Amino acid sequence: MTRVFVTGGTGFIGANLVRLLLQEGYSVRALVRSESRLENLQGLEIERVTGDLNSPQLWQQMQGCQFLFHVAAHYSLWQADRDLLYRHNVLGTRNVLAAARQAGIERTVYTSSVAAIGAGQAGAIANETYQSPVESLVGHYKKSKFWAEQEALNAAQTGQEVVIVNPTSPIGAWDIKPTPTGDIILRFLRRQMPFYMETGLNFIDVQDVAWGHLLALRQGKSGDRYILGHQNLTLKALLDQLAQLTNLPAPQRSIPAWLPLGVAWVDEKVLAPLGKSPSVPLDGVRMAQQVMYYDSAKALQELGLPQTPIRQALQEAIAWFTSRGYVQEGEIASKS
Repeated sequence: MTRVFVTGGTGFIGANLVRLLLQEGYSVRALVRSESRLENLQGLEIERVTGDLNSPQLWQQMQGCQFLFHVAAHYSLWQADRDLLYRHNVLGTRNVLAAARQAGIERTVYTSSVAAIGAGQAGAIANETYQSPVESLVGHYKKSKFWAEQEALNAAQTGQEVVIVNPTSPIGAWDIKPTPTGDIILRFLRRQMPFYMETGLNFIDVQDVAWGHLLALRQGKSGDRYILGHQNLTLKALLDQLAQLTNLPAPQRSIPAWLPLGVAWVDEKVLAPLGKSPSVPLDGVRMAQQVMYYDSAKALQELGLPQTPIRQALQEAIAWFTSRGYVQEGEIASKS
């Protein structure tokens, strides 16, 4: 059996990738932090090793593996987490790639994000050839993912086999934290979304994202990046689909951007320094003001990226959140 090393297997994309790898006959060794939540890996026949992205001994834990999927990243939109973002995402990626070289890993798939690419001008649809200037990327999370992707590109340029994938906004099962997209779904299901912001995103079934990783390993070009996405939708259109699936009412009124911006500014600039936990990240609101549409034609043509209907991905997310107690089953009158 081919053995692969996976970082970030406890997370949303990683958990779906690990399951796909097992289904496809790979042997999986997963790196987990000592403080990681392990629910997403429970019951799976994998080898778990405890460690850290920045550990000098990481190469030893990779020995005996043929391929690497570096999925792990620190996600936060809080400005106070700037140092953590660069330490985990940039320095961590540099160390992971160096460890892979030392351990003799033949090929690496690095999980970047469309956050590293940035939003197209005035809502234009962006592809792999587009790049926002790093100073125009909103927030330290996006900037850290840009610089982490540069580490992967530099490694490829020096002869290391590294393929880069840039997922958009995945939807589906095993979203334990949840992700920002999962949080939208949850807030809708809990009837905590009376208004919406005028914005748009590209969505994709998380299982298609997992397949995109495996296809990138098998067929991707080293040094190239591949956007793993599917459908561009306004946030209102996504909420309307949720309403159709659940019989819950979709919000009908949009909220002007200045209102959440004001709340977020007070949260981070006034309350947080006083020791109060902020609830709305300023960078999150600033990101939501940008329409983030992407073109996945390259991944479709070169990798054969699957395109599961978003409606099906939403159904899977609703079922998973409900079965795991994130929302009470009686609150949803789900349509088949």
